[in-house]
Amino acid sequence: MSKYEMIVVVSAKLEDEERTAALEKVQKYITRFGGTVESVDDWGKKKLAYEIQKMKEAYYSIINFEAPADCPAQVENRVRLMESVLRFLCVKKEVQ
Repeated sequence: MSKYEMIVVVSAKLEDEERTAALEKVQKYITRFGGTVESVDDWGKKKLAYEIQKMKEAYYSIINFEAPADCPAQVENRVRLMESVLRFLCVKKEVQ
């Protein structure tokens, strides 16, 4: 199992409960495909580098998890369909 880091950018138009539900849904996808969530770091509302869907701000969260090799692709396929998620990026962490 490898370690991964997923950055999720969620719409600023969402209420706190909706934003929390969206992040929990991403975490459920990770556990469904054999991963274990190690930590979730909420960065809060930040200004975007460029406008996305006419929004200038969004909420950033980083999810660190450990999972088998096929898990990130499965999670990305599901997160891509979530309307509340503006952008996401999943990278494999280097072991030092």
